[in-house]
Amino acid sequence: MKKFNTEYSIKNVNEEVNLKGWASKVRNLGGLIFIDLRDRSGIMQLVVNPDSSCYSIASKIKSEYVISVNGIINKRSSVNKNIKTGEIEVVVNSIEILSKSKELPFEISDSTTALEDTRLKYRYLDLRRDSLKDKLIARHKITMATREYLDSLSFLEVETPILCKSTPEGARDYLVPSRVNKGSFYALPQSPQIFKQLLMVGGIERYFQIAKCFRDEDLRADRQPEFTQIDVEMSFVDEEDVMGVCEGLVKHIFKSVKGIEFNEPFIKMKYDDAINIYGSDKPDLRFEMKINDITDILKNNDSNLFKGVIENNGIINCIVAKNLSDKYSRKMLDGLTEYVKKYKAGGLAYIKYNEEVTGSIVKLLSEDEINNIKDKLKVENNDLVLIVMGDRKIVKNSLGALRIKIAHYENLINDNDYKVLWITDFPSFEWSEEENRYMSLHHPFTMPKDCDIDKLLSDKEHCYSKAYDIVINGYEAGGGSIRIHKQDVQERMFEALELTKEDIDEKFGFFVDALKYGTPPHGGFALGLDRMTMLLTNTDNIRDVIAFPKTASASDLMSNCPNSVSEKQLDELGIVVK
Repeated sequence: MKKFNTEYSIKNVNEEVNLKGWASKVRNLGGLIFIDLRDRSGIMQLVVNPDSSCYSIASKIKSEYVISVNGIINKRSSVNKNIKTGEIEVVVNSIEILSKSKELPFEISDSTTALEDTRLKYRYLDLRRDSLKDKLIARHKITMATREYLDSLSFLEVETPILCKSTPEGARDYLVPSRVNKGSFYALPQSPQIFKQLLMVGGIERYFQIAKCFRDEDLRADRQPEFTQIDVEMSFVDEEDVMGVCEGLVKHIFKSVKGIEFNEPFIKMKYDDAINIYGSDKPDLRFEMKINDITDILKNNDSNLFKGVIENNGIINCIVAKNLSDKYSRKMLDGLTEYVKKYKAGGLAYIKYNEEVTGSIVKLLSEDEINNIKDKLKVENNDLVLIVMGDRKIVKNSLGALRIKIAHYENLINDNDYKVLWITDFPSFEWSEEENRYMSLHHPFTMPKDCDIDKLLSDKEHCYSKAYDIVINGYEAGGGSIRIHKQDVQERMFEALELTKEDIDEKFGFFVDALKYGTPPHGGFALGLDRMTMLLTNTDNIRDVIAFPKTASASDLMSNCPNSVSEKQLDELGIVVK
């Protein structure tokens, strides 16, 4: 087996070596031919002298030819500090061209200007670029660190099925028709949720898996139709036990991959507090700019603007953009107004605190109200107060998005900083306008808080669960919950979700039966492997960390899939395409 280029150093001078790889760059400098030989590890400079017996072959080598060379390691006259092998070069005495390359559709370089669609079409060429290769190496290190850590805690790696039963209460399933049982379908798993719980029923006690999952949903920069999660489940545990294992794993991954150590426990923040203070259940704590409630200050204002909001049980909230009053013109503030309207906000009011207090609503405020806002928010000279009022959910969502937008625009975020926290005490349910009923916020097997079990049928809005998410730099990196292991509680949960007996038997019958045979208390979590790799490699595009990703329209430009199939294949499956 060949050695990698970067396994050689100044210690190997005068050694004879055989190297194989791609000709990354070829330069003929007045007789001397220099070739940058690239393999997975990096570059090694090759030198071919004019009097060498292989000179004629070397002169035919072009970019991305695959070659094998023999030669002697020599100390370079001028060191190249930009590459690992910058102190040495190989003086070549024989060359074999293993494979030729046609002209490339784009340059193999981290500075390439090729469109992403072009690079996806030729993904096998794009993978030769260091920026992509390094991300796949980081992904490998994360999986290896995961296996190392969980194995040290006596977890067993167990595979669960890919061909599963379609179940409700989630995203759309990817369906696989059965040839043997015509008219019936498998579903690709959205997660191994039911199977990992059944492993607990089966007495495995501590399970993990690097699990492939599938969801047929609208895509975005951090979402793919098929994705991978680090899936973990354990028996005889409570919330603190599970979060402890997950926190330890995340710390181990960061230390192994980035050399970053977290010496303090991760912050814990309740869901309601995260929404109130940051307008998001995945807050980015790398900067301040918290959401403030000024409803009380304005509750006695006679203006119809404020009275209408308060009479309709609305709220008046704001954020303070420090020292930015003079920077934001009316045109820029109009742009921010249009931005919050995307989140259904009615508008954006503002106050500029300078020597003279100005702003869109200043004429509606008394001097006391202006000063009370200043005192409560600790406003200083040149601060800008941005205000949204109306429905609570809309106000929180829009201000949460606005604080992120301003932080990015003003470069308030250090990309090399990592802020990790737990979000706990999630609501058990969320109202679905589409379904016109309450749905599970996580999934129907999530255990409610002990004090809220009696609220499952009577007060769903105020029912909270033993669920937790781990958030890194404003991204949900993973999450989980304690599961329902008692039959009566699971039945009550199904009733709360308005599932009929027929629905339960059809979708979950085998699982409900399993709960009748001695189910241990259990819980677990899942970390998004793709998203963890994104965070650790400082990219915001999930396609960068997957070897062969899909586009935003869920298609593979390289292999041209999804594609049509023959009538014969459809006939065998008993399927007619409408």
